[in-house]
Amino acid sequence: YTEAWDADKKTIHVMPDTPTILLAKANAANVSHKLYVQGWEEAKKKGYDMRADAIPIRSAKASRDIASDYKYKETHEKQKGHYIGCRTAQEDPKLSWAARAMMLQNDRIYRKAYHDSKAQVHIPVDAMSVQAAKECQTLVSDVDYRHYLHQWTCLPDQNDVIHARKAYDLQSDNVYKSDLEWLRGIGWLTEGSVDVVKAKKAQELLNERLYRTRPDEMKFTSITDTPDVVQAKINALQMSDV
Repeated sequence: YTEAWDADKKTIHVMPDTPTILLAKANAANVSHKLYVQGWEEAKKKGYDMRADAIPIRSAKASRDIASDYKYKETHEKQKGHYIGCRTAQEDPKLSWAARAMMLQNDRIYRKAYHDSKAQVHIPVDAMSVQAAKECQTLVSDVDYRHYLHQWTCLPDQNDVIHARKAYDLQSDNVYKSDLEWLRGIGWLTEGSVDVVKAKKAQELLNERLYRTRPDEMKFTSITDTPDVVQAKINALQMSDV
């Protein structure tokens, strides 16, 4: 099967300058890793010369000095003990400002004036606010709200006494429920009650037998010679197997 193909492979010749061959060679050169790193490998073989005063070296050193904590604090450490300025802390504006800010932030000093003056307040006893507070206390006080009834000394046949007894009897829970005492122990049938009547009416509304009337219960006489009856008979005869 492959004998003819093997023989043809030896006779086919493609020109090396055809566009397809040139394109394949260009693609092979582009994807070749060896050609990609060839320049770098040759540069490594030649070596390099990096001077100490080169711009990248100086930039790296400057970045290292800036990032170094020691270099960052070197100027501050040198200035310690050589401060020349005000003789006292009160004369220095920055220190005075810092002390003032600390006093403002101190909660104890902030409340000192209030604690010193809160015991020196004198309010007259007849002030409007004091009188209003007393009235409110009287209104919300439970002791003043409840005044227990004391024993009155009066004649039992006075009109106000009779009226008061009548009012007390009307307000009394025992007297209010005394007319229901005779109902205790008496049986009660639910027949005729509102709920039972309502349930019966709902049952009648939902009853299928009362809602729909059966056709056999309806009294009617069918006319035998109507067109629909005659047509039905003809259709029945045509569809009859007999």
